[in-house]
Amino acid sequence: MTQTTIFWLVAVIALGVVEAVTVGLVSVWFALGALAALISSLFGGPLWLQIVLFIVVSALALIITRPLVKKYFNKESHKPTNADMVIGKEAQVTETIDNLQGTGAVRCMGKEWTARSENGETILSGETVTAVKIEGVKLIVRKL
Repeated sequence: MTQTTIFWLVAVIALGVVEAVTVGLVSVWFALGALAALISSLFGGPLWLQIVLFIVVSALALIITRPLVKKYFNKESHKPTNADMVIGKEAQVTETIDNLQGTGAVRCMGKEWTARSENGETILSGETVTAVKIEGVKLIVRKL
């Protein structure tokens, strides 16, 4: 066995182990490229061909599997929850909203929320607002 054959064999094994111990797809494409280079090395292919095969097969594997990866592994980070039902609803300001002071609360659909103004304006207690989005545990609102 030549040094390059051993190198590619170790690369295939190492990349396979990395893929096996990680949750997402991390190195499978490079493992396939290393496998192609290993086969080339076993049949006496020159080093330049092995490197080209590694790069081309890795790239092709990535391009071909990309739609599957996006479909199954790159889910949206935001998943709708019951709290999302308040978005677009009207709310009553129960504590003056002042983003600079870090104060503000609203009552929306029977629940009390810490609130912040969408554009930074101060909104007085008693005013009616619309819920725009949720950031953490804060309801972001705008004046009607």
